[in-house]
Amino acid sequence: METYLYFLPIVLFLAGYVYLSSRQQKLSAYTRQNAIQTGLSEPASLHPIIDRNKCIGCKSCVYACPQQLGHNVLGIFHGKAELLEPANCIGHGACKKACPEGAITLVFGTEKRGVDIPQVNDHFETNIQGIYIAGELGGMGLIRNAIEQGKSAIKALSDSLQKNSSNPYQVIIVGAGPAGIAATLSSKQKGLNYLTLDQDSLGGTVFQYPRGKVVMTQPVDLPLAGKMNFRETSKENLLEFWQSVEKKTDIKINYKESVSQIETTESGFKVKTSKDEYLTDKVLLTIGRRGTPRKLGIPGEELPKVVYRLIDPEQYINQKVMIVGGGDSALEAALAIADVEGSEVSLSYRSDSFSRAKAKNRDRIEEYSSKGKIKLYLPSTLTEVDDESHVSLDHNGEKITISNDAIIINAGGILPTGFLKQIGIQVDTKYGTA
Repeated sequence: METYLYFLPIVLFLAGYVYLSSRQQKLSAYTRQNAIQTGLSEPASLHPIIDRNKCIGCKSCVYACPQQLGHNVLGIFHGKAELLEPANCIGHGACKKACPEGAITLVFGTEKRGVDIPQVNDHFETNIQGIYIAGELGGMGLIRNAIEQGKSAIKALSDSLQKNSSNPYQVIIVGAGPAGIAATLSSKQKGLNYLTLDQDSLGGTVFQYPRGKVVMTQPVDLPLAGKMNFRETSKENLLEFWQSVEKKTDIKINYKESVSQIETTESGFKVKTSKDEYLTDKVLLTIGRRGTPRKLGIPGEELPKVVYRLIDPEQYINQKVMIVGGGDSALEAALAIADVEGSEVSLSYRSDSFSRAKAKNRDRIEEYSSKGKIKLYLPSTLTEVDDESHVSLDHNGEKITISNDAIIINAGGILPTGFLKQIGIQVDTKYGTA
């Protein structure tokens, strides 16, 4: 009897462990299969691949993933960690840091979907010695990661600066988005002679977001400014914060000055802009990946009612608006306009699922669609903008024409490959590689 009582807790523990493991396995299998069936099995950008030979199934990566709340982005499948919901991965990279066995590698692209990434080494330097890349252009679209890269790139290039240079500037930073702001602050903190240029305004890609867009980020330290303690905020609040940082730290940024050419000189580089020419020891590119919107090349696309980003939803009061695209920008534009008085919103996308968008946006689109607030055309292709009041679609092989007052095309942007190649920077297409 005493022996029985001794083994009973062990038996109960083992039974509970087997039960929970079996339940977890079923949940992982269901999540994984559901992602495949709904077309959400392709990650949008940076994501982990897991070496099953090294993984010990400790769940450290699962617990570290900031997207786990409400999702099962990472899970345990057959005793090993696996990316269960690839489309919900935001490329945070916390999983890699948490893995005690080094079983996780962060990669760009997949076998099916390639991603163009400029060549950079561990110090963010390109194949052109002295030219560095950080932030979105290098694949780091997340605000926190872009900021960290901007700071790290300045540290790396400052360590390699030559003494007694004859150039007026030690570094020219191109772009004033998250990476560019962090790089500018770091440059001033280190006492470098720097110049920051931006073809538009403070904020980079964030400045292009529609009014009221919710921005997700993570707390991060900014040089000279202290903690940026946001997790979820609006575009306006984030820009207001950066403007306050700009004023507080007295950093200097030349706005409305675009860079047209970068030439190698004996002592560094000559940067030619729309306003002037500058000599510098180093160049840090922190520009976005989508400076030029991708056009569809269809008849009627040149009409005034066709635009490529949403600025203010209120301008579409009492209008019939067609959104084209399946990423977050397209879904967020459709949702914002659908809440405008008298608007009629339709959404066209070439696939039958929104695999490139965040789960939160996909869920809201489904909700709005079920309530009749957004009309979905999946899969469909915009074939012609007939006139000021109609648009034509190929919807499941059938040509349909619908009434329309305005069109917003969110088909992504074109990587500035021509500009990079002109400089001599090599660009690789990544198919699931680091």
